[in-house]
Formats: sequence, C-alpha cells, structure tokens
Amino acid sequence: NVLDLPKTILAHCIHLNDEERKLLKNSEAWIVLNIESNIKNNVGNFSSARLGENIMFGTDGMHSDMLRSAKAVYFNSLRIDKTAPEKIYERLRNVSHYLYQNNLDGDGENNLVVLDYTSPTDLNQDNFLSHFIYGIESKHIQHVISNGKLIVKDRQLTTVNESDMLEFSMEMGNKLWKKLS
Repeated sequence: NVLDLPKTILAHCIHLNDEERKLLKNSEAWIVLNIESNIKNNVGNFSSARLGENIMFGTDGMHSDMLRSAKAVYFNSLRIDKTAPEKIYERLRNVSHYLYQNNLDGDGENNLVVLDYTSPTDLNQDNFLSHFIYGIESKHIQHVISNGKLIVKDRQLTTVNESDMLEFSMEMGNKLWKKLS
C-alpha cells in the first residue's frame, strides 16, 4: 500500500472525504500543500482538519519561495480552518523531518540561514512567529550554510554563476515554447 511508505508524497489533497482523511492521518504518507497553485487554478481550498502532522508546503513550480508559500497558507487558512502561526512554522520545517526520516540528501546538522532583518519592534521568542508571518521575507536572507558549506554569501549563490544559469534557463524556455507552438 502506497500510504504505508514514508517516502510517499501526496500533492494538494483538497477534495477529501472523512474516510480519506482518516486513512491519511493513520498513514506514513506526507501531504504537500501547494496553496498558491490551488488559488490560481481555482480548484478548491485545503483544510488540514483531521489530517495529522505529516503536512509540508510546496510551490507546485510557481516559484521557489517557501516563506511566501508559508505565509499564503497562513492567510488562506484564516478563511478555512484558522491554522495557528506555530503550526505554519512547524509545517514549513516539516520538509527537514521528511528528508531526515527518509535518509535523503538535503538535510544536515550544519545548516544555518542568516537574515539581515531590521525590525521596527523588538524580536524575541515571544513574538518571533508574528515577525515570521508579517515581517521576515526571502529578501532578508543574507547567507546560507548547508551541510557546513557556504552556498549563499551576501545574497549571491556561491556554487553556480546565477547569470549563466538565468541565460541558459531563458534559452531552454524559448526552445520549449517554440516546440509547444
């Protein structure tokens, strides 16, 4: 049964009945919520009610900004099931749990994100989640250390040439559009 495999990822999961919710809650499978894609395509709203803890966020290829996705989930949930900021933060971090649980590359002990975030109010453990939801954005990421290696320094990737990558991506995108038309 695919639901018994801890590497199973189910995307969206927006049209579930009570029996399906129970199956997912009692399974090893993970749900990836792609809220902005759901909104864009007007396919329905996600409710985390009775689904358990194996929920993480995705982007469905719309972008790669997980902070943006987390905030979109939070604000959309205000209309649906009022997911608490603590749960949003937990689900953002769930991708690390998924990677670790399944012995997949991408998670490690030596990871750190350094933010350049100037707040108009104090930032402390009591109000961190408010800053996380309302203030901190990807533009505040200054440095990233992954598996002990500095991969973003002063907001620039250190492992690839971003200009070359963008140029190649544009070239491949143009080829794809020509083939599709």
